[in-house]
Amino acid sequence: MTFNPLEQRGIPLDRQLRNWRELNVEPIDPDRCDPYTRCRVITMNGIEVEAILFSHQLARNTADPEVKRQLARTRYIEAQQQKVVNWLLPGVSSVLETTIAYEQVAVDLTAWVARMEPDPYLKQAYQFGVLEDFDHLYRYANLYEMIEHRKAESIVDNLTEVMPGRPTKFHHRDPYDNVRDPYDKAATSPLSKLHALTIMSAEQQTMNFYMNTGPTYMEPIARRLYQEIGLIEEEHVTHYESLVDPGETWWEQLVNHEYNECYLYYSFMEQESDPKVKAVWELHLNMELEHLHTACDLMRRYDGREPQEVLAPELPNVLTFEPNKQYLRELLDTQMDLTTLGAGYVREAHERFEKMQERIHGGEEPPSERVMAEHDQMFGREYRVQSEGEHPDPRMREK
Repeated sequence: MTFNPLEQRGIPLDRQLRNWRELNVEPIDPDRCDPYTRCRVITMNGIEVEAILFSHQLARNTADPEVKRQLARTRYIEAQQQKVVNWLLPGVSSVLETTIAYEQVAVDLTAWVARMEPDPYLKQAYQFGVLEDFDHLYRYANLYEMIEHRKAESIVDNLTEVMPGRPTKFHHRDPYDNVRDPYDKAATSPLSKLHALTIMSAEQQTMNFYMNTGPTYMEPIARRLYQEIGLIEEEHVTHYESLVDPGETWWEQLVNHEYNECYLYYSFMEQESDPKVKAVWELHLNMELEHLHTACDLMRRYDGREPQEVLAPELPNVLTFEPNKQYLRELLDTQMDLTTLGAGYVREAHERFEKMQERIHGGEEPPSERVMAEHDQMFGREYRVQSEGEHPDPRMREK
């Protein structure tokens, strides 16, 4: 059954405000929940945070007090939604456990988007990025066993493998080479716009999380690893945000944000296994439908165009969290040695890349390599979850 959010009305905005009792949601049980329920929670928090930050930026760039007030009304409800979504995460989980869940999101969300993306250039951008998040998951999983003496399989279950991706030390590139070419807003499919906004929001959330939680650790190796990967997440945000056409007006961007929230809440409502969490997705979808109509009214008034000119006539097939093991193994087999050059990709190290490597590493092994050396000293092996057999790249097989 098709679902067109432009034809659906949700809860009127003046009835969306919730009191403290309604905001006090019961968190998921980390030991019993579906790992993909946690992934959906983390994804939607990133989407809501992006919606709030975008609304603030728009408000700072308009002189019309009525626009500022309308944005503030919607934004306050978005802020309540963000609190509900993020507070579904349990307080008993450590920062490192949440980090591993963040990287599982990055791996399986980006892999699914890469599989479904119709534009070859955008698809390559997601394929390139996912191999780096895959390696981050592997490094953090080894750190987790070192510090907390637990195994990441208790978090990712048997849904996502844990083994080397493109080695983290090779992710440090000259900033010039992190900027991609944008899609053409007039020619690209509405689905591509939703994909770009979704992955940008998810990576931005991870960047922010590492920036703030990294120094909360006492262990020197943990502080260093968060610092290193936190810098790479900044590169990833640059990589993904540059895919968005900068020629989109503020109002186009606003309706794209609201439409994307409808798409994701609808997608997650359709597949959610936890009834309490599913009820949150359904409630928030009905709120977002009204936020979308409010944004559409602003677009008509200030952009002089109909939202149907830029939005899909119906929601695409639902975005799905599911294992992507074989797809990722294909990428590991074919794209491990890629790096970026300008807005494209090459297999050979080039002068800018080599200079950046020399300057950032300073002739030493980076934290991502040190964590593996320290783990090997403690346990005499690496930590991996290879449910589908040996690593596709013989160079990356455990010695």
